[in-house]
Amino acid sequence: MGDYDEDTAFLGQSGPYFWTTFFLLNALFVSTGFNGLYIVFVGAAPKHSCLIPEVNLTEEWRNAIIPITIVDGEEVQSQCSRYKLDVVRNLSAEGYIPGRDVNLTNLEQEGCLNGWNYSKDIYQSTIVTEWDLVCDNQWKVPFASSTLFVGYLVGSLISGQLSDRFGRKKVVFMSLGVQCLSVLLQSFSHSWRMFCIMYLWVGASQISLYISAFVLGTEVLSKTMRVLFTTLGAFLFYCIGYMILPWIAYGIREWRTLLAVLSATPLMNIPLWWFIPESPRWLITQGRVKEAEAIVRHAASKNNIEAPPVIFKESEDLPVCKTYTMLDILKSKNLRCITLMCLLLWMAINIGYFGLSLNTSNLSGNPFVNCFLSATTEVPAYIVSTWLLKACPRRALLSLFLIIGGGVLLLIQFIPDTFHHVALALEMTGKFGFTMAFSIVYIYTAEIYPTVLRNIGMGMCSSAARVGSITAPYVIFLGTYNKVLPYILMGSLTIASSVVNFFLPETLHKDLPETVEQMQECQSILQETPKPILSSLPSKTIPLPVTHSWTWSYTFRYRTMVTINK
Repeated sequence: MGDYDEDTAFLGQSGPYFWTTFFLLNALFVSTGFNGLYIVFVGAAPKHSCLIPEVNLTEEWRNAIIPITIVDGEEVQSQCSRYKLDVVRNLSAEGYIPGRDVNLTNLEQEGCLNGWNYSKDIYQSTIVTEWDLVCDNQWKVPFASSTLFVGYLVGSLISGQLSDRFGRKKVVFMSLGVQCLSVLLQSFSHSWRMFCIMYLWVGASQISLYISAFVLGTEVLSKTMRVLFTTLGAFLFYCIGYMILPWIAYGIREWRTLLAVLSATPLMNIPLWWFIPESPRWLITQGRVKEAEAIVRHAASKNNIEAPPVIFKESEDLPVCKTYTMLDILKSKNLRCITLMCLLLWMAINIGYFGLSLNTSNLSGNPFVNCFLSATTEVPAYIVSTWLLKACPRRALLSLFLIIGGGVLLLIQFIPDTFHHVALALEMTGKFGFTMAFSIVYIYTAEIYPTVLRNIGMGMCSSAARVGSITAPYVIFLGTYNKVLPYILMGSLTIASSVVNFFLPETLHKDLPETVEQMQECQSILQETPKPILSSLPSKTIPLPVTHSWTWSYTFRYRTMVTINK
């Protein structure tokens, strides 16, 4: 077939059809914000101490049976041990007074053999209180969080093949159904293992929904609407769901009920099946030209435009090009260096972003307000980054926000505990910096790689991003040993990646490289010696214009890179 954009140019760049499709597709992303980070509340660990059974103890001994420990310079009750119950019971029966007649530091201690008491000041129940995921079992909470990101990896690998075979629209609504069912089944989990297995399905279905809807939007919308959709629309509507999540959790403090309610949110999108079209581009690749024409004619009628008698014209066969693989990246020293630096960048940004997102329940103050503030900081970040990318150098811009994100994390450890509002403000500033870096790095990386290797390069970077997100819960877990350790690790890694970024080539106002020979060399910020660009193609901004033949895509967080095969 001929060029799709040329064949459908009569539709114009906007109109009722495009705006309606724009908002309907963006509505799908709201549910991904609901179901993305509910582990912040579902997996929260309330204050707890050893459960003391109903035995004959005096009030003094019942209050003293929990040892006092020093945590971050403060005296708190031990959460994982108590003085040996048999010894305390004997001392209580003999009339001894703790602290006066008995030196408590000399008493033998034991674990919480009878379970734990959990505070219900904030949460009525979580998976922590349900299955006692504390002390020796506290590692199970970050493991559960990681299963979501493993699901992201699995979903990003299989969803592209499914949508290429069965269609974008079918995979979008299939993913909605799987997401609804997996969250609902998760609310009925009878064990921690079942919770983790279902959480993997939640991650796979959620990223599949995001990718398929993202690609469907880029294929259905006009060039102008496509840029707005890919750079701002999808991310902002995700943020809407993310900002609503803490208020749903605020009203529902019991984790099973919360998940049951969240499982119903994808069902609100089911009626959209009758309003969102299939991708005409995909239909053409399947030889279903009449169905594609019917969709385009419907769009023309909605836009009050008369469609031509013949919409899609035949064209000559395109020449067959060389197929590239991951091994081609390893053949060139320049490609190896660039790829290694990009992998470090994507991994560091993912660890920082998801680390801060998952850490909101551990901050001082109200966890629901903290989560809402964390989500709110993303809105200006997406808007500002979209505006800055039009004119600012990518390399300097990315390094600036990496330094901001990492620098404030390193500063947090010096803030006194009494100034928790200052620490919260710094953490939100760090989240802003990481979100800005998110918005910049995937465009920057796509502009560095040549067309023949862009999909492969983005795929490798996406894999590194998934490793980073899987690692993030364990970075936050270090806070159980020392609350400043996560900040030191995330801050140091981010600052190091900002330095590495200075050795990547600048891409602003440069033509997109089509071949490996047209790629720029690794370089220092002090000395730029880019290779001459042989192509006469005009400068473009990712995402690229869509043509009739597609391959895609790898995601970084929920971002999808669409590339062209000619």
